[in-house]
Amino acid sequence: MDELAIEKEMYKKAVDFLNQRYGKHSGGVGIVRVDSGEYYISVWNETYNSCVDLCAETGAILEAHKYNKKITHSLCVAKDEGSDNIQILTPCGICQERLYFWGPDVKCAVSNKDNKLLFLTLHELQPYYWNLDHK
Repeated sequence: MDELAIEKEMYKKAVDFLNQRYGKHSGGVGIVRVDSGEYYISVWNETYNSCVDLCAETGAILEAHKYNKKITHSLCVAKDEGSDNIQILTPCGICQERLYFWGPDVKCAVSNKDNKLLFLTLHELQPYYWNLDHK
Protein backbone atom coordinates (compact mmCIF):
# COMPACT_ATOMS: atom_id res chain seq x y z
CA MET A 1 0.00 0.00 0.00
CA ASP A 2 1.43 3.42 -0.91
CA GLU A 3 1.91 6.24 1.61
CA LEU A 4 -1.07 8.32 0.51
CA ALA A 5 -3.39 5.29 0.72
CA ILE A 6 -2.13 4.52 4.24
CA GLU A 7 -2.66 8.11 5.35
CA LYS A 8 -6.17 8.30 3.89
CA GLU A 9 -7.11 4.94 5.40
CA MET A 10 -5.85 6.07 8.82
CA TYR A 11 -7.84 9.30 8.60
CA LYS A 12 -11.04 7.46 7.62
CA LYS A 13 -10.65 4.93 10.45
CA ALA A 14 -9.99 7.70 12.97
CA VAL A 15 -12.92 9.88 11.87
CA ASP A 16 -15.31 6.92 11.72
CA PHE A 17 -14.32 5.92 15.25
CA LEU A 18 -14.52 9.54 16.49
CA ASN A 19 -18.08 9.86 15.19
CA GLN A 20 -19.09 6.42 16.48
CA ARG A 21 -17.64 7.01 19.94
CA TYR A 22 -18.60 10.65 20.49
CA GLY A 23 -21.50 11.41 18.13
CA LYS A 24 -22.15 15.17 18.28
CA HIS A 25 -20.09 15.59 21.46
CA SER A 26 -16.50 16.81 21.63
CA GLY A 27 -13.82 14.15 21.57
CA GLY A 28 -10.44 13.07 20.36
CA VAL A 29 -9.10 9.90 18.77
CA GLY A 30 -5.56 8.73 18.20
CA ILE A 31 -4.59 6.05 15.72
CA VAL A 32 -1.24 4.48 14.97
CA ARG A 33 -0.21 2.13 12.18
CA VAL A 34 2.40 -0.52 12.85
CA ASP A 35 4.82 -2.15 10.43
CA SER A 36 2.63 -5.26 10.10
CA GLY A 37 -0.15 -3.07 8.66
CA GLU A 38 -2.37 -3.22 11.74
CA TYR A 39 -3.97 -0.16 13.33
CA TYR A 40 -4.52 0.61 17.00
CA ILE A 41 -7.07 3.25 17.97
CA SER A 42 -7.52 4.99 21.30
CA VAL A 43 -9.30 7.97 22.82
CA TRP A 44 -8.29 10.55 25.36
CA ASN A 45 -9.29 9.55 28.84
CA GLU A 46 -11.97 11.61 30.51
CA THR A 47 -11.45 12.54 34.14
CA TYR A 48 -12.76 15.13 36.54
CA ASN A 49 -9.21 16.37 37.11
CA SER A 50 -7.64 17.48 33.82
CA CYS A 51 -4.18 17.29 35.42
CA VAL A 52 -4.28 13.51 35.03
CA ASP A 53 -5.65 13.35 31.47
CA LEU A 54 -3.68 11.55 28.76
CA CYS A 55 -3.42 12.37 25.06
CA ALA A 56 -5.70 10.52 22.66
CA GLU A 57 -2.87 8.53 21.05
CA THR A 58 -1.37 7.27 24.34
CA GLY A 59 -3.48 4.11 24.44
CA ALA A 60 -2.65 3.23 20.83
CA ILE A 61 1.06 3.79 21.50
CA LEU A 62 0.85 1.47 24.50
CA GLU A 63 -0.93 -1.18 22.41
CA ALA A 64 2.02 -1.13 20.00
CA HIS A 65 4.38 -1.62 22.95
CA LYS A 66 2.16 -4.39 24.34
CA TYR A 67 2.33 -6.35 21.09
CA ASN A 68 5.98 -5.41 20.42
CA LYS A 69 5.09 -3.73 17.13
CA LYS A 70 6.95 -0.86 15.43
CA ILE A 71 4.87 2.27 14.86
CA THR A 72 5.24 3.73 11.36
CA HIS A 73 2.48 6.40 11.39
CA SER A 74 0.53 8.38 13.98
CA LEU A 75 -2.58 10.55 13.61
CA CYS A 76 -4.80 12.39 16.08
CA VAL A 77 -8.17 13.95 15.23
CA ALA A 78 -10.62 15.88 17.37
CA LYS A 79 -13.86 17.80 17.13
CA ASP A 80 -15.68 20.33 19.27
CA GLU A 81 -19.11 19.92 20.82
CA GLY A 82 -21.88 20.06 18.19
CA SER A 83 -19.44 20.50 15.31
CA ASP A 84 -18.77 18.26 12.33
CA ASN A 85 -15.44 20.02 11.69
CA ILE A 86 -12.62 17.51 12.18
CA GLN A 87 -9.32 18.95 13.37
CA ILE A 88 -5.99 17.25 12.74
CA LEU A 89 -3.70 17.64 15.74
CA THR A 90 0.09 17.48 15.72
CA PRO A 91 1.35 15.16 18.46
CA CYS A 92 2.34 17.16 21.53
CA GLY A 93 5.96 17.11 22.66
CA ILE A 94 5.30 14.30 25.11
CA CYS A 95 3.73 12.10 22.43
CA GLN A 96 6.56 12.96 20.03
CA GLU A 97 8.94 11.73 22.71
CA ARG A 98 6.88 8.54 23.10
CA LEU A 99 6.91 7.99 19.33
CA TYR A 100 10.65 8.61 19.03
CA PHE A 101 11.11 5.19 20.66
CA TRP A 102 10.65 3.85 17.10
CA GLY A 103 13.05 6.35 15.56
CA PRO A 104 13.07 9.60 13.59
CA ASP A 105 11.24 8.18 10.55
CA VAL A 106 7.85 7.72 12.27
CA LYS A 107 5.38 9.77 10.24
CA CYS A 108 3.00 12.04 12.14
CA ALA A 109 -0.02 13.92 10.89
CA VAL A 110 0.35 17.61 11.67
CA SER A 111 -1.95 20.58 12.16
CA ASN A 112 -1.84 23.09 9.33
CA LYS A 113 -3.66 26.22 8.19
CA ASP A 114 -5.83 24.40 5.65
CA ASN A 115 -6.48 21.37 7.91
CA LYS A 116 -5.20 19.14 5.09
CA LEU A 117 -3.93 15.65 5.72
CA LEU A 118 -0.17 16.21 5.96
CA PHE A 119 2.35 13.80 7.48
CA LEU A 120 5.91 14.70 8.48
CA THR A 121 8.59 12.53 10.03
CA LEU A 122 9.56 13.06 13.62
CA HIS A 123 12.93 14.24 12.35
CA GLU A 124 11.17 16.96 10.36
CA LEU A 125 9.22 17.96 13.48
CA GLN A 126 12.31 17.86 15.71
CA PRO A 127 15.45 18.32 13.59
CA TYR A 128 17.54 18.89 16.72
CA TYR A 129 16.29 15.96 18.78
CA TRP A 130 18.22 15.62 22.04
CA ASN A 131 19.03 11.90 21.73
CA LEU A 132 21.86 11.81 19.20
CA ASP A 133 21.52 8.02 18.89
CA HIS A 134 18.18 8.61 17.10
CA LYS A 135 19.33 11.09 14.44
